Amino acid sequence: MEHRCSDFPWCCNGHDRDTAIGHLAQIRERQGRTDEAIALLRTASTTLVNNQKQLAALLARHGRLDELRATAATDDPRYAVQQLASLLEERGDVEGAIAAYRQAHGLVAYDPNSAFELAQLLARHGRGNEAIDVMRLQADARNGDDWILHTLADLCLAQGRPEDGLAHLDALAAARGGEEYWELYWIRLSLIAARDGVDEAIAQARSHPEGATWYVATHIAELLADAGRTAEAVAVLDPHAHAPAISHDLAGYLIDLGRIEEAVAVLHQDTPRPPQPSTTAWNEEEPPF
Repeated sequence: MEHRCSDFPWCCNGHDRDTAIGHLAQIRERQGRTDEAIALLRTASTTLVNNQKQLAALLARHGRLDELRATAATDDPRYAVQQLASLLEERGDVEGAIAAYRQAHGLVAYDPNSAFELAQLLARHGRGNEAIDVMRLQADARNGDDWILHTLADLCLAQGRPEDGLAHLDALAAARGGEEYWELYWIRLSLIAARDGVDEAIAQARSHPEGATWYVATHIAELLADAGRTAEAVAVLDPHAHAPAISHDLAGYLIDLGRIEEAVAVLHQDTPRPPQPSTTAWNEEEPPF
């Protein structure tokens, strides 16, 4: 009679049924019993992410294209589509890989991670403008998600379209009322530098309400260092050297300049001192604590 876990996590050594199935499927695959491993995973809960990912990866490893396609046609196709697209791309079927994302129940529209994967796939194969369109839709739908805006900006930069990236960011900022905290504003700096030059990007960074802070200084220093102006990057960070988050970047720039001793001093400035022996005499009538 099949055992059913009745007192998780105390029963079955802390493994629920689906976790146990996952482990057993790994064993079956290593034994070369692939069909049994697939059958096992299909009996597990289809709502658990780990089971979905494991099944999709197993099908891809063994080139089971038809089964991957069938899994990608289910209600939650994310992981199957990812594996299917990857397998098709490896086999040289780029159009098939792109179609896998576009045909999966509107997956790219509602899942930003799948949209990102599609954009990267398009960019890898010289279709950067299409990649920008994919991420622009995500940025419009999720205005304020910084990682989406970073991806959009990077794609525009890679395609030599910094002005378009800035126009997108300006429109999205206007939809938020025109004011941006630095965590979103700094995304535009590399685009400004590409369009108008590093000095203009630095000027705009310094004109931001948070422009005098140490974290803005790190971004200004990065712009300067990327432009080969490392000594200026050090000069920007020096006034903020007391900030622990600055030390690693500052030391790195100093090392690039061959100023090793200064770099070591910067890295050691926050190192706690070892405990010093007490000079107070111990009173035997009271414990030393």
